[in-house]
Amino acid sequence: MKRILLAVLILSTLTIGQAQEKIKPLKSGYAPVNGLQLYYEVYGEGKPIVLIHGSYMNIPLNWSHIIPLLAQDRKVVVAEMQGHGRTKDIGRKFSYENMADDVSGLLKHLKMEKTDILGYSMGGGVAFQIAVRHPEQLRRLVILSGTYAHDGWLPDVEAMYPTFNADMFKGTPIEEQYLSYGNEVKDFPSFVKKVISIDLEPYDWSEGVKNIKAPIFMAIGDADGVRYEHALDLFRAKGGGKMGDIHGLPKSRLAILPGTTHIGMMQKTDLLIPMVTDFLDSDLNAPPPTF
Repeated sequence: MKRILLAVLILSTLTIGQAQEKIKPLKSGYAPVNGLQLYYEVYGEGKPIVLIHGSYMNIPLNWSHIIPLLAQDRKVVVAEMQGHGRTKDIGRKFSYENMADDVSGLLKHLKMEKTDILGYSMGGGVAFQIAVRHPEQLRRLVILSGTYAHDGWLPDVEAMYPTFNADMFKGTPIEEQYLSYGNEVKDFPSFVKKVISIDLEPYDWSEGVKNIKAPIFMAIGDADGVRYEHALDLFRAKGGGKMGDIHGLPKSRLAILPGTTHIGMMQKTDLLIPMVTDFLDSDLNAPPPTF
């Protein structure tokens, strides 16, 4: 059953990168940060937002259909994390903390003082760590299907992680893109194992995450791999769980998208993008509506 589930997830990635819009970056290049040559692209003009991709993904697979929507009135910065896409791996432990420091270094390289951060899945963990480790660089935080503790995933999802291997990705866009960027076939199994290694060790950032000062918008699917209770715990810690007409609206938000899986989160742009942009653009000090 676990292998069948993983196969479904991999096949689902075929649809994530299909909507290739005709949009070119205004700027692209490599930022020298923490021993990496971190590949990045910049699109659009306006308030800045940084997008952080999920495990095994890269810019075209994860964001090709999202960038055109956000870049209409924002500066969108996308980067490829350690070992992903055009960012070559180095002999360094793969960790959420290291990747958060890499993104922080990229923002300094681009001379961006404060920005919105959006992370999906693995990128959600990276985004949480940016907020904890580099709060001065963050304006607002958007987490899509991400967790701040290992038990934020459903038990069967956690149990599936140790089964990941290169054979499961055979012939998928993930393998094809890995090889298309000049990586060797022989290195793909090590890449698969190294990426999943961050979810094989227990982690719990609850205290630091619940003390994040920036407003947080967390969205999960109703058929996601993230436990409802995990998202609700954070929302309550950020002032949620009260009647807004009596106590006022919290600065942070929570959404559970109907009919939405973990991979499906990235396909629900018609629901997701308006909620994200409303959160980023809203006056969080405005009073709730009155009759």
